[in-house]
Amino acid sequence: MALDGKLLARAKAAHKEKRRVNDENYERRLENAYVRVPKIRALDAEIRATMSDLVSAALTPGSDGRIEDIRLRNIELQGERRRELSSAGFPKNYLDDEYACPDCRDTGYVGTQICECLIELYKEEQKASLSSLFKLGSETFDSFDLSFYDDAPATEIGISPRRSMEIVYETCVEYARKFGKNSMNLFFNGAPGLGKTFLSACIARVVADNGHSVVYDTASSVFSKFEEAKFSRSDDLEEVRGDIKRYLTCNLLILDDLGTEMTTAFTISALYEVINTRLTSGGKTIVSSNLTLLDLHRRYSEQIMSRIEGEYQTLTFRGDDIRKKRNML
Repeated sequence: MALDGKLLARAKAAHKEKRRVNDENYERRLENAYVRVPKIRALDAEIRATMSDLVSAALTPGSDGRIEDIRLRNIELQGERRRELSSAGFPKNYLDDEYACPDCRDTGYVGTQICECLIELYKEEQKASLSSLFKLGSETFDSFDLSFYDDAPATEIGISPRRSMEIVYETCVEYARKFGKNSMNLFFNGAPGLGKTFLSACIARVVADNGHSVVYDTASSVFSKFEEAKFSRSDDLEEVRGDIKRYLTCNLLILDDLGTEMTTAFTISALYEVINTRLTSGGKTIVSSNLTLLDLHRRYSEQIMSRIEGEYQTLTFRGDDIRKKRNML
């Protein structure tokens, strides 16, 4: 599972904050114990001294007997500390370390593997990142309503827009459920208001929940980042380059609204870099556009179109603008 470095850094920061809060709570409990039972402070000082003595003895040859004496003294002090706490009415575990995750003891790692607690925080960060672009509340496959599409057969394709969209919908559900290294790239095309962004969000939600790194952005925004990285002297260049790296290396990139950007030699070059780099590295991409393949041929280079037509499964969205239909209800 490839993780998005930017989101992982945020997850680690959230994890660190949780540990900081736990540490502060422990310090408050400890100070409370010191105030009520001053002897505990003295016992803690002695316990720390035995640990220091133990390290010193371990580094001195022939100190086996002394090491055992120090160990027994430490055990004795620990027992006295517990008795003092109990006599003062404190719970037995009052001064025990409290870990939010006992598996990794709040380090975020079990051995060299990322702990599940950090993975969950990563998923939360990824969901938050996507939700800033999608609503990620209503966009679920279960809430996709096929009744908005006309059930009357269309002459040009021989089936109704609803049946055509059923096929698109089922393909998207299966794609999200089985997403992996053998998945296809997808090209969504069709008029505005037919559900391209909605189904993209549904796929993003499922794929992200299954632990894959997902990045969604509009074509205009992506190309702007490439332009900024090449020509700008902004102080935020490191962040911009980080965003570009995410576009090129995430498990699934959703490139929305291709064709709405101002088409220039630079944007064509940037689009080629995104598509070709991801094909070469095995990253999967969903491109959506209001333009037909013929329209795209007029706009973009043959190198780009040969890759889209040869390496992407085209799903055409048909029907009337369902946003308008919803507004009429």
